[in-house]
Amino acid sequence: MAESAAVELFTDGACSGNPGPGGWAYLLRHPASGAERTDSGGEARTTNNRMELIAVVEGLSALSEATSVDLYSDSQYVLKGLDDWLANWKRNGWRTSAKKAVKNEDLWRRLDALAQEHDLRFHWVRGHSDHPENELCDRMAVEARKQFE
Repeated sequence: MAESAAVELFTDGACSGNPGPGGWAYLLRHPASGAERTDSGGEARTTNNRMELIAVVEGLSALSEATSVDLYSDSQYVLKGLDDWLANWKRNGWRTSAKKAVKNEDLWRRLDALAQEHDLRFHWVRGHSDHPENELCDRMAVEARKQFE
């Protein structure tokens, strides 16, 4: 993997109902230069977990080269999935320890491929706790969701 400057990726998802209309958002920051990029989107009928996953997939997809990424999320589902569960799911043919199909397998496969390209470090942030970047991503995700309500 090519060595390049580290970036910070802040993500969030929002859903009204589960399933229901949903939104995702990310903030990508290059601390050395202060450059930032944001994006958001949504779907008419989705789940909160899918929106959380899509936010990370979209954020990592925005990177043009392999890099070191500090990923900040309030989603234990995303962070534990990446850090703890993913290797076992792959080893078990995309089945959980209970032998059930992994939910959101399509997104987990995309995220797995993206995670192989980058050096990821995971940081959990408590949602709705005045964390500035998490609050920004939450607001953007909610706005994106509203277009489908």
